Amino acid sequence: MDKVDEKIIQMLQSNARVPVKEIAKEVFLSSPAVSARIERLTQDGLIKGYHMTIDRTRLGYAITAFINLEMSPSQKPTFYTFVKDCPNVLECCCVTGQYSQLIKVAFRDTSELEHFIGHLQNFGRTSTQIVFSTQVEPRDIDVSI
Repeated sequence: MDKVDEKIIQMLQSNARVPVKEIAKEVFLSSPAVSARIERLTQDGLIKGYHMTIDRTRLGYAITAFINLEMSPSQKPTFYTFVKDCPNVLECCCVTGQYSQLIKVAFRDTSELEHFIGHLQNFGRTSTQIVFSTQVEPRDIDVSI
């Protein structure tokens, strides 16, 4: 990865819909050359996808929460199948510490959250934190070498 690739990734992180022509102008390459670089970065697995960010609260998902789950390692296969099928799960990470899973979720209200936690407790002990506000939204990573 060189400085041109870094600039391409930086621009795509800021706006995944930025036209290739605009990127080409910024990096002083032709549009086909930029497209080839994007394709290579994708094939190499550096670019995993293109995403948009939505305002969940405007869609009625007023509750965001982080749930810690302590469970036995033998339950992981069943748990991962369960959690992958839950559309309200935004992210699930295997972590160190007392709890083995950290799950970020979004729900319309606390009763939906409570119902979900009830299902999670079939796997083990939980601890939940409801988000009041977010001071730093998910952001791009600095790709400069």
